Amino acid sequence: MPTLNINGTDTALDVPDDMPILWALRDVAGLTGTKFGCGVALCGACTVHLDGQPIRSCVTPVSAAAGKKIVTIEAVGQDSVGAKVQDAWRQIDVVQCGYCQSGQIMAATALLRATPKPSDADIDNAMAGNICRCGTYGRIRAAIKIAAAK
Repeated sequence: MPTLNINGTDTALDVPDDMPILWALRDVAGLTGTKFGCGVALCGACTVHLDGQPIRSCVTPVSAAAGKKIVTIEAVGQDSVGAKVQDAWRQIDVVQCGYCQSGQIMAATALLRATPKPSDADIDNAMAGNICRCGTYGRIRAAIKIAAAK
């Protein structure tokens, strides 16, 4: 039975080592903020942080998280950078349907931790793997810039 550090808490989960982190989070740990989008790491809806790096939890096995820290959308706002991103998202009403937004926020937070004052190219590179079917890309970019300015 693997023990995962999820949002700062060690949690023993009765799951196989090859189970994708996404399903361990959603179905076993009850953390449903991380979304299933495509199942093949192409859309970004399932993005979480593993030791501070954005990963696609739909294809990353639980075994890859052994001894590492997972942060999900439920806890990203506990970090000052994550809180700034979430505040910026709310400030300009980025969300339309909202389905992809947990992954977008996780990717944006990782970007701003690595590059506090990103250029447009930095934003494009960091966010390229996150698809928004509603097309809120302009508002996403604006929110990242607002968060970077705080």
